[in-house]
Amino acid sequence: MLEILIFLFESYPQIELAPDRDALTVKLHAAGFNPIEINQALDWFADLGALSSSQYPDSLAQHQGTRIYAETELARMDVASLGFLMFLEQAGILNPLQREWVIDRILALDDAEVSLEKIKWITLMVLWRQNPNQNYPLLEDMLFNDGTGLAVH
Repeated sequence: MLEILIFLFESYPQIELAPDRDALTVKLHAAGFNPIEINQALDWFADLGALSSSQYPDSLAQHQGTRIYAETELARMDVASLGFLMFLEQAGILNPLQREWVIDRILALDDAEVSLEKIKWITLMVLWRQNPNQNYPLLEDMLFNDGTGLAVH
């Protein structure tokens, strides 16, 4: 499903400009994607678009408390993933509200455990969805480079 999400993210930077669900389904099916995964990805993508009007209060963005993870969250994310989210928050890349949006999207995946690579993509999608004109060079560097400054192909 991640491949579909990345395709949608790269192809339709503004969710509102994406073709309707039926047209996307046909396009993705023609590209060889599984119909079940297509529906799951389109639901996930649509829910990403609704994050700004989610159940989280806007005041959470300025919250200064410590996040305690629930068992279901800990089952999906390993220590490296939790450390990555904490690093982004401490570096000022994610605020607590955005962190919750990332966790929401992680839990929306069917994966029993979500890899750090997927969490990086989800984080980039959440941040970009909130502010499509913002550039996130540090996060993009973590995604597309192997740590040596050379792009991974």
